[in-house]
Amino acid sequence: MSFEQQMLFFFSVIGAFNGLLLGIYLLFVKKLKHIPDFFLGLILLTLSIRVGISVCTYFYPDWPRIIPHMGLSSLFFTGPALYYYVRSSFLQEQFNLKNAGNAFGILTLILGAVGLLYLIFPITWNENFARFIYGIWTIFIFLSVYEYFILSKKVGKKPAQFILPVLASNVMIFLAYQLMSTGLIQVYCAGGSLVFSLLLYGNVLILFNKKNKSVTVKEESKYSNKKIPNQQAENFVSKLERLMNREELYKNPNLKLSDLALKMNISTHQLSQLLNDNLGKSFSTYINEYRINEACEKIENGSYLKIEEIGYEVGFNSKSTFFSTFKKIMSTTPLLYKQSQIPSDTGFQSSNL
Repeated sequence: MSFEQQMLFFFSVIGAFNGLLLGIYLLFVKKLKHIPDFFLGLILLTLSIRVGISVCTYFYPDWPRIIPHMGLSSLFFTGPALYYYVRSSFLQEQFNLKNAGNAFGILTLILGAVGLLYLIFPITWNENFARFIYGIWTIFIFLSVYEYFILSKKVGKKPAQFILPVLASNVMIFLAYQLMSTGLIQVYCAGGSLVFSLLLYGNVLILFNKKNKSVTVKEESKYSNKKIPNQQAENFVSKLERLMNREELYKNPNLKLSDLALKMNISTHQLSQLLNDNLGKSFSTYINEYRINEACEKIENGSYLKIEEIGYEVGFNSKSTFFSTFKKIMSTTPLLYKQSQIPSDTGFQSSNL
């Protein structure tokens, strides 16, 4: 193969390989924990086998004739898998898996009978076998689209948002292979494989994007507009003060909101809400107040440490941050605060008169 053909072969087959792995994962790892995922895995598995075999036979035409028909045989189940994927996604708990199993059993017998005819009359059924497979695929594509629109109107609960991208992708792959099989467009067989690869990666990106958004929305909406009850807030505040006083967590210059929430055994959202709504302070303000109070105590007690050393001792990671925070909270500088703690000689003398 030339370099261009090698690149086409690589990009055509890589999607089939990844689809095969994902299909095996959904079928045999997740098993029947989520029925729509099972049928999605079957769709990916059958399409991947078909795509992989079609690419290989295109670039290596000397393979035995039975191999392309194995790819067509796997494609026979793609349409039914899509149909039951749509139904199970909408019906969920009401979906009857036993009926779907019986349907697949009947379809397997039909495929076996047609395959037997092909073995007995190979010349007659050489083209008819492909027509039969594509005919079944066409029927179930139309049934899947029909079920989607009917069930989306009938079923009250909102279905998973990933159904439509899966359905649309299967329709696009179906159209790509149909147009190539009929000769309406002159594209080599790997074209359908490239379409499959692009749609596979596109759907994976859509899936993860939607999952990440849904997790973020759930986390944010869980605590938004929901004030912590007063009794619970008081318990949290007491626990927080005990932690700060006993363990002196504020002395850690790298302390983060998530670290403190972990110590509290609550979520970061709850801790942030507790500080902002119940104490009226941000996390940094709350921690810095403890640090400055500690610094003031050291200055009042006549600590032998230098001013900047006191800042490091109470948890600040720089002299400038300590000075600016001290002035913000105490409305004076550490040095002036220290000088204010020294009793004047005049005051001492007057007290002894």
